[in-house]
Parts: sequence; C-alpha cells; structure tokens
Amino acid sequence: MSEQPAASYPVDDTNRIKRRHQRAHYDHATVHALLDSAALCHVSYVIDGQPYCTPTLYWREGTTLYWHGSSASRMLRNLSEGQPACLTVTQLDSLVLARSAFHHSADYRSVMAFGHAKLIEDEPEKSRALTMMVDRLFPGRTATLRPTTEQELKATAVVSMEIEKASAKVRAAGVIDDDEDYALAIYAERIPVRTVIGAPEPDSRLLPGLARPATLSGFNAGRRLDEVLTEAYAMSYPAG
Repeated sequence: MSEQPAASYPVDDTNRIKRRHQRAHYDHATVHALLDSAALCHVSYVIDGQPYCTPTLYWREGTTLYWHGSSASRMLRNLSEGQPACLTVTQLDSLVLARSAFHHSADYRSVMAFGHAKLIEDEPEKSRALTMMVDRLFPGRTATLRPTTEQELKATAVVSMEIEKASAKVRAAGVIDDDEDYALAIYAERIPVRTVIGAPEPDSRLLPGLARPATLSGFNAGRRLDEVLTEAYAMSYPAG
C-alpha cells in the first residue's frame, strides 16, 4: 500500500521561496510545528494604501490562525470584512560569523502565512476563542480564573484567518564560507541563541498560602521557550 503524500499548502508566486529555495518547506507538519513553537507574531496588512505591521499574541487550530486585540484597534476595525493579511513568525537559532562579511548570517526558522482575516462576531465562538488564547499557553488555566465580564468581552476583539497559503524557511547550516577562504587566518564561529524561561516571580499581593499550580510545572527556569510552548499546544490540542 503506497503512502499518501504529506499535506502541503499550495504554492504560487505569493508564498514561493525564491532565494535559497532548498530551505523552503510548504508541508503542514513543518509550518504548523513552527507556528506552535511561538506565541508572538507580526501581522501585516494595508489600510488605504498605507502598510502596517502589528505584533500580537496568536494561536492555531488546525489550519486556522487566531489573534486578539482591543476592540478600538485600528488594525482590528479594518479586518471585519476579510482583509488580506500576512502573519509571520521567526525563531532565531544562532548568529553566524564567517570569514567574509558576505557570508555572515543567522540560523533561523520562519513562517509566512497568508489569508483573509475576519473579526469573529459570534459571541459564543468569540468567548471560546478567548478561552483558548489563555489555555493554548497555559492548558486548563481559564477554568481556575474568575469569569470574564461582559465589559471585558466587549473590549476585546478576536480575529480568525484560514491559512490559504504558507511557507516555512529554515537555515541550520552554521558557518558556510567560500572554499578558498578556509585557508585564511580569520576566526569564525556559530553563536547559538536561545530564549529560555527565567525564574518565576510570584506577585507580591498573592494571598497567604497560595502555591504555584502544578499546571505551570513546564515553565521552569532554564527551559527553552519554544519547547515549552510546543508542549503546551500539544496538551491543549492533543489531536494536533
């Protein structure tokens, strides 16, 4: 029995990697894994001919991306009718020092996702999405919190975007120099870069006797953030 080809996003001039195409990935597995390993994205869009790029928290459900913001946000007010948008995520893995300025580089993992962003108008769906905004990072936490008020719900807008096209680009090569340059007496190296969890800082106004919940045990000092977020996503969405 032949294997089914891996699910991939369609490729055209919008998302095709044109430079260093060997670093390109269009399959769902690679794109989704990178999206799930981060929490902060940048969303780009155009309003009246003026480009904007906004950082925000986001999360993924299947092939749909969600992000949130203030209901008064200019960005979100202009996404109510299916505005074309591009959401990007980047993980910086190293700085690369080569023997020439031309070959100085970085190792990285990045995603560009394209679609039409729309405000979620349905109140139950909006409420569910806001629950997952928290639980995607901290599985099960919303159930332990005081209920969201009607005013808070009205003050927060949620956007969804079906991923119509996407591409991932990954560099993990370290130092790459021209062959003749390896004989030069010039120092070269790869400097790994990691975002790690720091030591928790409990709020100074906690009630006496409150212990740190066991559900936060993954957020331990020294752990890589991308690994912690990937674990949290798998707990919140076990089906992937």
